[in-house]
Amino acid sequence: MKVAAVDAKDDGHGHGGGGHDEELPEGVVELGDAKVKVSGITLGEAKPATLREELQLNGIVQANQEATVQVTPRFPGIVRTLAKRLGDEVKKGELLAVVESNQSLTPYDLRAPISGVITERQASLGEYVSEQKPAFVVTDLSTLWADFSVYRRDLAKVQVGETVRIDPEDGGAPIEAKISYLSPIGAADTQSALARAVIQNDGRFRPGLFAVGMVSTAEQDVPLAVSIDAIQSLEGRDVIFVREGDRFAARDVALGRRDASNVEIVSGLKAGEAYAARNSFVVKAELAKGSASHEH
Repeated sequence: MKVAAVDAKDDGHGHGGGGHDEELPEGVVELGDAKVKVSGITLGEAKPATLREELQLNGIVQANQEATVQVTPRFPGIVRTLAKRLGDEVKKGELLAVVESNQSLTPYDLRAPISGVITERQASLGEYVSEQKPAFVVTDLSTLWADFSVYRRDLAKVQVGETVRIDPEDGGAPIEAKISYLSPIGAADTQSALARAVIQNDGRFRPGLFAVGMVSTAEQDVPLAVSIDAIQSLEGRDVIFVREGDRFAARDVALGRRDASNVEIVSGLKAGEAYAARNSFVVKAELAKGSASHEH
């Protein structure tokens, strides 16, 4: 790739000794801030980090049963008014249905005992209902359960109170929660035990969907590390693209220990230097384009 440069004798108005194209140094590519943003390249900063050995747990998101209430008719009767449908949000005390009692022929209200969402509805207009079966189920979805399976070989690695990072797999950052319950009884069919974390739900989680949790089993501090996404291979060498003004320069680095997210830098980079983290492969592709154009 090339960049236009002003001749040293130019007076700044185009009257000097004539402009020329300056070749960028080998391993350097010019990418302005606008293109960096459009390409989805994010910048990281080389700094100390804590590397973690992690145990992956697979599980499923469930409604918090401690925030779920069944609404059962007090007396058998016929549903005369149906005010809410499945999936509707309700406030505590809001009308759900009106039932006409079979005994007194007097209508009475079914109201929401808590604020939440109608997650089950077993009543229809004109239908007979009774105290034998709930007409509605209201669930507060502001907190959810993440239930994970822990296999026998891993039971000693998971304890109540430990932090678990849970990925909703929506492209956003994982959230952290605490293991609040570890079942004392295992499941015979899967040879695993249940570990549960309570999620503060911001709308990114839905009951019934799978979840992946990561529990840290060991930690080690390193003096300098970068995102593992930053490492690219260039002619068999490990490189990082370091940000220098409007340019990225391929820097050879020696790698050390690593975990799922970060890798230790033994040499080749200084603390505080900015580098291409996510989508660093875009920089590598731009560099390859420049090299190909020079060959012609």
